Amino acid sequence: QVQLRESGGGLVQAGESLRLSCAASGINLVTFAMGWFRQPPGKDRECVASITYSGTSTYHADSVKDRVSISKDKNMAYLEINRLKAEDTAVYYCAAQRGGSYDSPPTRQYEFLYWGQGVQVTVSS
Repeated sequence: QVQLRESGGGLVQAGESLRLSCAASGINLVTFAMGWFRQPPGKDRECVASITYSGTSTYHADSVKDRVSISKDKNMAYLEINRLKAEDTAVYYCAAQRGGSYDSPPTRQYEFLYWGQGVQVTVSS
């Protein structure tokens, strides 16, 4: 059974950094592209960052471009966000896509097969 489980969320102060983790079971992330999405209150879910299965290419949303990094290994995926802002407050989800492009990261929700339950990140200003 495939399971993705996020951790590392919580209440943080604006300007601080946060690292979210996504633990995968039942799959080997070496062959999966990974994405991190977020859904702010009352808004649509958006792709924050993603990485190809090969690890050679990443995508970052314009809203977080200079503040975020994504990485993965065999069993874990990570999202680090620096200089947090109040507008980063959202539920964050990790998602996995089997295979995909070698050098073009997926960014659309429908491209991802597996999803975690989400973790709340609240940034206090």
